[in-house]
Amino acid sequence: MEAQARRLEELDLLRGFAVFVMVLVTTPGDWAHHFPALQHADWHGWTFADLVFPDFLFGVGMALGLTYGRSLDPVRGAHAFRRKLLRRVAGLVLLGLALNYVYVIAGQLGSPPVGPTDETTWRIPGVLQRIALCYLLAVGVVALTARRMQDSGTQLRPLAVLGAIITILLGYWALLVVVPAGGYGAGDLSKVGNLPAVIDRAVFTPQHMWPLGAEAWRGPVVYDPEGLLSTLPATANVLSGVLAVGLWRDFPRWRLVLLAAIGAALIGAGLLLDGLFPINKKIWTSSFVLLTVGFSFLFLLGMALAVKLRLARLLAPLRILGGNAILAFSLSIIVAAMAGVPLTGGDPSATLQSLGNSAMLAVIPDPWFASFAWGCVVALSIAALLWPLDRRGIHLRL
Repeated sequence: MEAQARRLEELDLLRGFAVFVMVLVTTPGDWAHHFPALQHADWHGWTFADLVFPDFLFGVGMALGLTYGRSLDPVRGAHAFRRKLLRRVAGLVLLGLALNYVYVIAGQLGSPPVGPTDETTWRIPGVLQRIALCYLLAVGVVALTARRMQDSGTQLRPLAVLGAIITILLGYWALLVVVPAGGYGAGDLSKVGNLPAVIDRAVFTPQHMWPLGAEAWRGPVVYDPEGLLSTLPATANVLSGVLAVGLWRDFPRWRLVLLAAIGAALIGAGLLLDGLFPINKKIWTSSFVLLTVGFSFLFLLGMALAVKLRLARLLAPLRILGGNAILAFSLSIIVAAMAGVPLTGGDPSATLQSLGNSAMLAVIPDPWFASFAWGCVVALSIAALLWPLDRRGIHLRL
């Protein structure tokens, strides 16, 4: 538990925005009436939904940048540093596995058989597992590149971190276009033949991967969007958040202009590189990193403007969600997993999702907006559940 200290309100709003949109993506009232912008791109290309998880990773990096050298310092108290780091990483991995198991329970309770239904199909990778590994790698990069001070403390070296980001993105591009894998040719970026998918099938086996990671609906699973190798470029999103904190601290008068300029430049770079290395969330291509980091800078700009213009009070649900982001995300996964479970034994269609959507249709005739409204109700309900913690200044973290 983290007591209330001076928190960066813009960061809480940014994380809360990511969680809110995650709920909209995963908890519509009706999957048949789910806005395309809130559905992930099937393979190459991108939608608004694809920007959300990278934005959350960017927020993880900002939090790291704010705490590194203060509560997280490998020089002052190396043993405590390692203990805190490993505890946090292990906690996230275990929580991620537990949330994946919620889908197993949901399947056993009668939810439609899209996901795992028993331990033999329990998914191993996941969102929190990726956050844990990205955090571990990012801390390693920051620790290795930090400057040691005369008082035995450490100081971030932004140019060294930037160099690490560039190296990661270029190295990942080279791996995917040069290295052949599993009998597929070099540069194969298909769902089945790309290097990350080949590695994941060998390490996790298909039955323990994302159940929707198939070439065709309900076909054999061939890839996982939160796999091992693609965690490497995702770490660049975290490191970019670390750099954003440095920019925020060092250029207070110019921070808004810099956020806008850097964000626009990175989005442009990502779009330009799309023809060379396609934008793809499922394998987290380098062009996807540039695009999403650019949008993260712009999202942060939006939150900074909201605070500057004294509009943050209107965004209180986002601040509440962002103040306990991991808890909010966990609750959203539980709701999403259980939404298709029949509430009564006699009527398998009487689920939380269907009843909620029907309630929305009673006041919003348009099925698309009714489905969207149900997602908003779920997100706001989670914020309401967390409000007592926020009111007491309690922020839970692993």
